Amino acid sequence: FEARTQQTVSDFTAEDLSDSFASGEEDNGGSVIANKNINNEINGNWVSSSSNSIHEARLKAKAKRRLRKNSSRDSGRGDSLSDNGDAVRGTTVAPTSPKSKLLDRKSRLGKGRGLPKKGGAGGKGVWGRSGEVYEPEQVDEKDPNYDEAQENCVYETVVPPLDERDFEKTVTPIVQEYFEHADTNEVAELLAELNLGPMKSEVPSLAVSLALEAKASQRELTSRLLADLCGSILSRGDMESSFDKLLQELPDLVLDTPGAPQLVGQFIARTVSDQILSKSYIEGYKGRVDCEYARAALDRAAVLLKMNLGGLRIDNQWGSGGGQRPVTQLIKGMNLLLKEYILSGDSKEAERCLKDLEVPHFHHEFVYEAIVMVLESKGEKTFKMVLQLLKSLSSSSVITVDQMKRGYERVYMDIAEINIDVPRAYFILEQTVDKSFSMGIIDVKLRDLCPCRGRKRFVSEGDGGVVKIESY
Repeated sequence: FEARTQQTVSDFTAEDLSDSFASGEEDNGGSVIANKNINNEINGNWVSSSSNSIHEARLKAKAKRRLRKNSSRDSGRGDSLSDNGDAVRGTTVAPTSPKSKLLDRKSRLGKGRGLPKKGGAGGKGVWGRSGEVYEPEQVDEKDPNYDEAQENCVYETVVPPLDERDFEKTVTPIVQEYFEHADTNEVAELLAELNLGPMKSEVPSLAVSLALEAKASQRELTSRLLADLCGSILSRGDMESSFDKLLQELPDLVLDTPGAPQLVGQFIARTVSDQILSKSYIEGYKGRVDCEYARAALDRAAVLLKMNLGGLRIDNQWGSGGGQRPVTQLIKGMNLLLKEYILSGDSKEAERCLKDLEVPHFHHEFVYEAIVMVLESKGEKTFKMVLQLLKSLSSSSVITVDQMKRGYERVYMDIAEINIDVPRAYFILEQTVDKSFSMGIIDVKLRDLCPCRGRKRFVSEGDGGVVKIESY
């Protein structure tokens, strides 16, 4: 019996110690539970005191594991163990909100000194530490991707050359915008950004072909553009090859612009006068031209150059735009237009001449001069023809409602001065306004604004037939 008891106690001691050592290894070097009071087995039952000691040791080990597992979460909260292994809470830190934890750059692993991540160089939108200067990166020759040929490479932006289709789509809007702003420097900058390549010689021919269908003022702008582009963007060789192409394409240009040969001839004469083309350019075509349109263009250029020697200024052959003309010149042109219309009676020609003046903002002056001509005229012919012309221009919207209204209002304001030279001006103006309203040229409001001379009697009925001193 005693031998069996001793064997049982020894087995229990070895098993208990193994459990205690195993729990100590789990605690990463924790202390081994020692000095346990293990009693012998009596009648097959364990003594209760030894069972309690084993249970307490396991609870302490479990408590240690929990504390160490939660050390990263509860770092800084003062968690510690007492001498008996019980968890003791120190001064607790007030919990922070989840948002502040997300914005906090301090390490949450419970390690380190609480400094920001990556030394303050981490985070969204951060390009390194403040004040850090990046040095040029040294090329590693042992890198398998290292290429000695790329070490001294210089990278530049390459603009592909324009082909014929892209050339027209790109340059045509530039020229059309130039007709609006008339800034040659902007056109030169835009063309310099393009890789024209062999299409450089196409720029003058494209500009001239667009100007053929435009107004006289835009043809003048085209001549100035060619003069400014020659030397900086285009060469004289490009200009000559461009006009050579225009002379070859004249049979096609005549289909859209019947006067193309004369206009191209004027462009050639202007470029020679501006020293863009040489004087021998026209002489080089003598006896070598089979196309009748090209021959007409060259003859026109030769005639203009001879007239230039006689004193005619070719640099003003296109004229200046309407907005650039003096006001007195515009008024003189409108008076000549009205006089020619009274003689010929061709309203279509008068409409075309008014459009050629290119002053739609100044058409109120034309209405004013037309009505004044009616007031100063004698007879019904001028009265009827002027009203018919105003009706035609109003119906075709050549003269807008605003310009028509402004012209009539100007006559209303000056009728007192006109009456000094034309005694019957008030009476004729009333007839003109009534007829204009009946023809639909003006509206009721403008008709009612017409001034009428007050009825003033020389002799008052209550004065006994005494004539008043004040004159009419």
